Amino acid sequence: MRTSLPTRPLGTTDLHLTRLGFGSLAMGGAAWVSGRGEQNEADSLASARAAVEAGINWIDTAPVYGRGLAEELVGAVLRDFPEADRPLVFTKAGLGWDDADPRGEPTRTGDPARIRGEVDDSLRRLGVERIDLYQMHWPPLDAYTVEDYWPVFAELRDAGKVRAIGLSNHSVEELTAAERIAHVDSMQPPFSVLNREAAADIIPASAANGTGVIAYAPMESGLLTGAFTAERSARLSETDWRRNSPDHTGEGLRRNLLVVDALAAVARERGVSTSAIAVAWTLAFDGVTGAIVGARVPAQIDDWIAAASLDLEPAELDCIADAVERSGAGRGPVRAGARA
Repeated sequence: MRTSLPTRPLGTTDLHLTRLGFGSLAMGGAAWVSGRGEQNEADSLASARAAVEAGINWIDTAPVYGRGLAEELVGAVLRDFPEADRPLVFTKAGLGWDDADPRGEPTRTGDPARIRGEVDDSLRRLGVERIDLYQMHWPPLDAYTVEDYWPVFAELRDAGKVRAIGLSNHSVEELTAAERIAHVDSMQPPFSVLNREAAADIIPASAANGTGVIAYAPMESGLLTGAFTAERSARLSETDWRRNSPDHTGEGLRRNLLVVDALAAVARERGVSTSAIAVAWTLAFDGVTGAIVGARVPAQIDDWIAAASLDLEPAELDCIADAVERSGAGRGPVRAGARA
């Protein structure tokens, strides 16, 4: 039997999301540019199923994750559940790849014809008749603009192929431009205690617009779990992008681990994991609907699931803010509600 977890409405839509959603990025394996190293497909399937059984009611994916692999695996998970218990599924458009160069940088396009084709490909891989949230993954790097691609998203919503539409990795200016064409149901920025810039602009602007916010990377790709150390960094696979990340290596890692120490101290007092505190920090900000979290194996879900119903106290937020200020890590507001 599935566990029941608290939910929040996504903007002005009729979607009510658990405060945590399952992220499928690692399910894409190693054979793409942002892969997290080798990943066992059976573990991927078991982890996603366990997240849903723990009460998570949405899964975030994208075609580029493993060049279609993650969507296919998510589709297999969806088929495991009767319609009434099926999690919501969110996916994206606008990134393409070259199978001859699997670890090459994806192309970023706003070509309306490409997007219309991509949605059908995603529907097929996922095995669904309608996508619950369809997002533009990144602003394009070609000649197309919001004025070109956002009407296509509205068209797909009106046609019933998708239920809600959103923008991922877009700016406030792009949100404003899109809103003039059709309502933006969601924004999806990176957001964590080490990457706080969205709290200065995207999150408040979205709240004022009636747009929900889904935060991604709240644990900074494992950095905020409490288990990431300099020794672990040195052992990362050659196919793991974090091996060359300034936040996961060297002086940047040392600075960031000072913040992790503060998260760990709060976690010990609460009797929960460091991961749960890191995720709960993002959920403390007004306007944030939910956060995307992942797991390589089912046991990792136990590490962060407490965040689904955890509210941090003012003193705990102050403790974390003090550590951020002392370390100099990241940029942006250091505390929900105050001390920008």
